Amino acid sequence: MKRGQLAEAIGFIFLKLCVGAVLLALVIILYDIVSKGIGSINWEFLTTMPKNGMTEGGILPAIIGTFLVTIITAILAVPLGMGCAIYLNEYAKDNLLNRIIRMSIRNLSGVPSIVYGLFGVILFVQLMRFGTCVLSAGLTLGLMTLPWTITASEEALKNVPKSYREGALALGATKWQSIRTNVLPYAVPGMLTGTILGLSRAAGETAPILFTGVAFFLPFLPKSLFSQFMALPYHLYIMSTQHHAISKVRPLAYGTALVLIALIFVMNLFAVVLRYNLRKVKTE
Repeated sequence: MKRGQLAEAIGFIFLKLCVGAVLLALVIILYDIVSKGIGSINWEFLTTMPKNGMTEGGILPAIIGTFLVTIITAILAVPLGMGCAIYLNEYAKDNLLNRIIRMSIRNLSGVPSIVYGLFGVILFVQLMRFGTCVLSAGLTLGLMTLPWTITASEEALKNVPKSYREGALALGATKWQSIRTNVLPYAVPGMLTGTILGLSRAAGETAPILFTGVAFFLPFLPKSLFSQFMALPYHLYIMSTQHHAISKVRPLAYGTALVLIALIFVMNLFAVVLRYNLRKVKTE
């Protein structure tokens, strides 16, 4: 065997070991959560209010609160992020200012989520006087998701060949017509997939909502967007680390973790199915 072939074989073995290690860790974590949390999952746990400091009852307010916050996050991040990506990739000139803007967006993607939480307190809770509520938390998560949405959408637009744009322009189409008819149909699957993955990450965040509206024990559903709310990530955090009867509520904590994982899995599965269907329509 030649040196190049030997190096290639060793490289493939190393890559397979890395994949195997990641999958093994994932299986162990999922097995631990499922085996310890499946016993808590029943209709009452999913559809009733919490009782007695969350030692009894269900997690319906936390499920509804997580869903509402995610919807608000999507309303802010999706149109604004995609519009920004279209402008930066299709209309903005390649100059120093726009390069600085792109670099700033990439840097914002790596800012710790707790910083977004503190920024949300200053902007939405205090300056805009929304108070600690569903709306403040959703907008904070929207700001956190925005850099991810812009980056994913811009990368999807870059993958569309320039010839698609040039062909439309050569036929007399305007700039926007070429983008709408020849670029977006091919870029939207990637744009939506990256966006939904960003939203699923936001649905599992605790720090941004910690100061902007979430509460641990509220035995009722939010009455409006200006009400405090329960959320699965914060609920899980309290039951796992801060509850006065941690050993008693541990099965409920595992059950909550299982519901949160299932929610994020459904969102990611939706992204895969949506991407497949859009690509199928595009090729037909």
